[in-house]
Amino acid sequence: MRVALAEAGIAAEAGDVPVGAVVIGPDGAELARARNERERRGDPTAHAELLALRRAAERLGHWRLDGCTLVVTLEPCAMCGGALTQARVGHLVFGADDPKAGAVTSLFDVVRDPRLPFLVEVRRGVLAEDCARLLKQFFRSRRTG
Repeated sequence: MRVALAEAGIAAEAGDVPVGAVVIGPDGAELARARNERERRGDPTAHAELLALRRAAERLGHWRLDGCTLVVTLEPCAMCGGALTQARVGHLVFGADDPKAGAVTSLFDVVRDPRLPFLVEVRRGVLAEDCARLLKQFFRSRRTG
């Protein structure tokens, strides 16, 4: 999570919402890391999770991320949660809850819906205070700056 937090910090410095993500392979090795780049790319889908999943799949040479873990600083939205299930990511670890757009525990649970053919194991709240603090500082500075 500390690596994801560092990525989130870089996103904030670049003017993007500070979310960072890391994909860890089944062997524990880092496969990819990313940060939000929506502002930089002008792309509404350039969320940290999607960019990290794309990079991990490219590195592995296939789209299935069986046994991989995605570590992300903020609870994934519906788009990113859907991508996790489509990529067959085995585990999700996230920091702060997202009561406005979170699609894993806050609003609904895209990744563990029993109607889906593949379910993701979830661990929430890892370094949640640090993750939330970074987001609060970012949005506070946007309102006052």
